[in-house]
Amino acid sequence: MARSTTGRSRFKIQRSLGLELPGLGKAGALERRPYGPGQHGNKRKKISDFAVRMKEKQKLRYHYGIREGQLVNYVKKAKKDKSRAWMETLLITLERRLANVVFRLNWAPSMLAANQLVSHGHVLVNGKRINVAGYTIAKGDTVTMSERGFASLNYIQAQATPRLPSIPACYTIEGKTAKVLDMPLPSDIPFEYEGQLVTEYYWKVK
Repeated sequence: MARSTTGRSRFKIQRSLGLELPGLGKAGALERRPYGPGQHGNKRKKISDFAVRMKEKQKLRYHYGIREGQLVNYVKKAKKDKSRAWMETLLITLERRLANVVFRLNWAPSMLAANQLVSHGHVLVNGKRINVAGYTIAKGDTVTMSERGFASLNYIQAQATPRLPSIPACYTIEGKTAKVLDMPLPSDIPFEYEGQLVTEYYWKVK
């Protein structure tokens, strides 16, 4: 699991990237200061091409709550899949992470909270308890939580103030059970990103 961040640092991250990342939780990071953190955050300065590319891949890291090493491993695996462009494979794989599914179902207010629900053993896939946040869901899977999971403050908060207005069309919920109808798509990702810049950043990774 990626290192925990405080509410203040999450806001700083989003201001430095210039957009809100739903996975970091509470909205409003750009409302008061829609520019980078620090004394000179509102001053325009030239950004190198490398920094621009790095900024794009950081969006993926922070939204999905993963370490750089994890993201690199996902990139390596995606490049081995010749069925589609590796960037598309990467994005679909990130969306298929169990913690992300819990978050997208509005069962957790942030990706960190979703990670906690999974790691604490509250999430079941096809009736089996799974405690690995990076577990990959598949078409036809069913996902639910334990009674303690549904009674948790994370779930209650997410239901009271959903971070995202709706769940992706690839999922359906009946009662307390969700079903994976189809694979998620890159278009399901709830923030703006430039895939080409991420591709350029990781072009040397094999």
